[in-house]
Amino acid sequence: MLSPESLSLALVAAALGLSLPAQSTTYGLGRAPKPGEIEMWDIAISPDGKELPRGSGTAIEGGKVYAANCAACHGKTGTEGPNDVLVGGQGSLNTKKPVKTIGSYWPYATTVWDYINRSMPYNKPGSLRADEVYAVTAHLLFLNGIIRKNELMNAKTLPQVKMPNRNGFIADPRPDWNIGGSSRR
Repeated sequence: MLSPESLSLALVAAALGLSLPAQSTTYGLGRAPKPGEIEMWDIAISPDGKELPRGSGTAIEGGKVYAANCAACHGKTGTEGPNDVLVGGQGSLNTKKPVKTIGSYWPYATTVWDYINRSMPYNKPGSLRADEVYAVTAHLLFLNGIIRKNELMNAKTLPQVKMPNRNGFIADPRPDWNIGGSSRR
């Protein structure tokens, strides 16, 4: 005869065995993506900008796009908020109250383009055309004193912009490795 502990263990094992076939590999939510849907979000712009699309814009053009799509959240000049401040902060990173903005913290201009392209405007992410993203990026770089107002930003010129904090990060010494075609750390 089985001891109470052995009987309990046998019942638990039997119950687990019965529940395994009931487990689904999916959660019954959503649907498989259509072919073009993954491509729409499968974007990444590296510091060298080799993935940047065609298009161009200047700070002059970007001021109009910024006023229509960005100023409500970041302020007329990028310094007022109510959301993240985008302009200023140069020289503040080593203080007790660092101000992390595009001009003080971000190491690459291509990262600015990538972030705006993916995530902005907040209420309509990904809705700006490439020309508008280049223009807004140029506008923000101009407001931070990094480029001239009429300087054209495009796939060739944007990666050449030297950001003030380009050398402010510690390089990751770990080797890159490849998973499914994309480089990861």
